[in-house]
Amino acid sequence: MTITLRGVTTVVPPTVLVQEEVRDVFAAQPGLNRLAQRIVATSFNVSGIERRHTVLEELSWDSQTEEPVFFDIRTGELLFPGTKARNELYAEHATRLYVEAGRAAIEATPGIEASEVTHVITVSCTGFYAPGPDFMIARDLGLDAGVQRYHLGFMGCYATMPALRLARQLCEADAAAVVLVVSVELCTLHLRTSNDPDTIVASSLFSDGAGAGIVTARELEPGERGFGLDAFATRITPVGEGDMAWKIGDHGFEMVLSNAVPAIIDDHITGALEPLFAHEEALAEALATDTSSRAVEHWAIHPGGRSILDKVEARLALTEAQLVPARDTLRDFGNMSSATVLFVLKRILDDASTSGGDRVAAMAFGPGLTVESALMTVRA
Repeated sequence: MTITLRGVTTVVPPTVLVQEEVRDVFAAQPGLNRLAQRIVATSFNVSGIERRHTVLEELSWDSQTEEPVFFDIRTGELLFPGTKARNELYAEHATRLYVEAGRAAIEATPGIEASEVTHVITVSCTGFYAPGPDFMIARDLGLDAGVQRYHLGFMGCYATMPALRLARQLCEADAAAVVLVVSVELCTLHLRTSNDPDTIVASSLFSDGAGAGIVTARELEPGERGFGLDAFATRITPVGEGDMAWKIGDHGFEMVLSNAVPAIIDDHITGALEPLFAHEEALAEALATDTSSRAVEHWAIHPGGRSILDKVEARLALTEAQLVPARDTLRDFGNMSSATVLFVLKRILDDASTSGGDRVAAMAFGPGLTVESALMTVRA
């Protein structure tokens, strides 16, 4: 029985943040010391990002908000709304994106109707509410009243990987299962000015977006392409627990993202892939001999930042072409936390050079420091 990820779909809110313009706004904030101003300039300039998306319309230069909550365009000053105000906006905007992405994934999967969805798995670390997004999807998409629902919350950037793994396990347990997986992250709700280097780096990277797909054991329809979900692996690195974290503060969620993260990933990424590649002798040998770039055609690496992609490319001896989907995603959308890997996978699937039978290694990194990985095969 082959279990396949189908109908991979991505959605972003319409408001675009141009990286250079956002840099200048953050650099001009009152209260920044000289070191922080230099960190702002460096972080934004070397991010590898050209544009991002946000649900916050008032961050647009075209906005005419009478009572701004996040950004006063008249003074150019970033404001400090409390966590409650931020989370209320999350509930409003996340619901719309969850439903939009879920509907799009069902429509992109031929032969699947909304009434046939048996399970819903939602993913997010940027807000909370109940009844949650799993309920809203079931209600607004008209799913069966008995649909089983699961929410993976506050896990961080790697969370879509365990969501896909859970979806695969549900299909292994029930060959008739049709699992809708939807990830929505509204990271810009938690951006704020600060002299803290971690906060500045986070402000230069994170953005909003949604990704979704259908996991099922049903056969593909003629002309359809998808990803066979072959294997998953988890690895907690022996160091880095304090270098990547996500905490709730009085003025939004607070990201800890130290400059040691790329080095930690560099030191441990090969070991993190060992349990994944151990399932196939040829892949295990390729990893041991630094030839995994030839054994696996495509690499869906979560673009947590430009320096992380640089370390992964060098350590695994990948070609520049193999990192194009990740780098292009970072350039055009920024880091959308858990949703981002679905954007990278969609780019791989939509690429005309991708062929049926190609192998794909997907990896994402998050608090802990945790590395989640998956091995897939392109089906066409």
